Amino acid sequence: MSLRDLVAVSFRQVIRNRRRFQGVFLAIVLGVAGIITILTMSREIKKNINEDLDFIGGVTVIRVFFDNNRNPSNRPQWFQENTVAALGRLPGVKELSLAKAHGGQAIRHGKQYNLLLMAVDHPFWHVLSLSSLSGRLFGADAVTGRKRECVLGEKLAAKIFGTTQVTGQTLEINQETYVITGVLKSIVTDSGLDYAAFLPLTTAQDRIPGLLFPDRLYLRCRTWDDVPQVATVIPNTIETYNNSQEFLIHVYVAWEVLTRVWRLAWWVEFLAYLAVGLTFVLGGAGIWNVMMAAVTSRTREIGLKKAIGAEDRDILAQFLVEALSISLIGALVGAALGRFAMEVLSHFIGTRPPETLFLLGLSLGFLLSVILGIGAGLYPSIKASHMEVVSAIRYE
Repeated sequence: MSLRDLVAVSFRQVIRNRRRFQGVFLAIVLGVAGIITILTMSREIKKNINEDLDFIGGVTVIRVFFDNNRNPSNRPQWFQENTVAALGRLPGVKELSLAKAHGGQAIRHGKQYNLLLMAVDHPFWHVLSLSSLSGRLFGADAVTGRKRECVLGEKLAAKIFGTTQVTGQTLEINQETYVITGVLKSIVTDSGLDYAAFLPLTTAQDRIPGLLFPDRLYLRCRTWDDVPQVATVIPNTIETYNNSQEFLIHVYVAWEVLTRVWRLAWWVEFLAYLAVGLTFVLGGAGIWNVMMAAVTSRTREIGLKKAIGAEDRDILAQFLVEALSISLIGALVGAALGRFAMEVLSHFIGTRPPETLFLLGLSLGFLLSVILGIGAGLYPSIKASHMEVVSAIRYE
């Protein structure tokens, strides 16, 4: 029998007994679809979690600042332009923001309030995953235009005005009047900023004596997996590009929380792959069972084929190709289901994985299906090929 005829006969046999193979098909379909979905979408979903969840976003942020109070050279240090550019080019870095903290005073109806002044650039809000409770957070136009605008922390606004609905009102800070554009929503990961007033970095440098240059940098990594590598190379990068002989910096990472996130992500991914693996195991067991049942039910057919000249290798090949056909048909349907799942998830999270990842998942799914079909169908095929002709023909 030619290979073409062998494949055609095997596929017809599988289609004819499709009801018997329904459970096996389902296991293989889900296994292949699961592999494709996990491989293609896990990275995109991780990126989306890093982007959207404030808690996770805080984990991916590295805080770097010069300790000018204990600086060995007794000269204040700050992040220079070439240093910032070099840090922004580090692998795994998504974006960064410059800031400067300074003490300040606000006056409202003759009453004085001590507060923390934060001079920040416009990426500051996105780097730290911050949002407004009311109004808006000033943008690039306020920084480049050196506008006298400010944003108040939620608790500071409530303390000074008795309400958080203060957009459009003015506040005197360090003897300068600023228009309040919005109120910052309360921050879980850094409650100290709830009592701060935020000014455009350029405006603060122009109007606050002694502010000097930014000595704080907030650096956001693409994913939590990039944090350790980026944190390790930051000191050497600053030493190389900052043109200063002696400085003292602190690199802060929320290692405890990051470790919990790693552990949780590992378990989720492990359980996902375990579920896919168990699905394939069930599929393999199903193929083995249905092929053993097929060998038993077709014993006389096997005997007749051998009686008219079929050799052992012909019987072996037919049953092996039938087992392989079951797994390949399931893999085809699973590939279509995996593609559909990828398209749906891409639509919901607003990002699309590289096509190469889909091709990798597709190749791996088909490879496992081939291994599964051959591995699970080999013993039943060997058993069928070794049957004695006379005993097989007389089988009832």
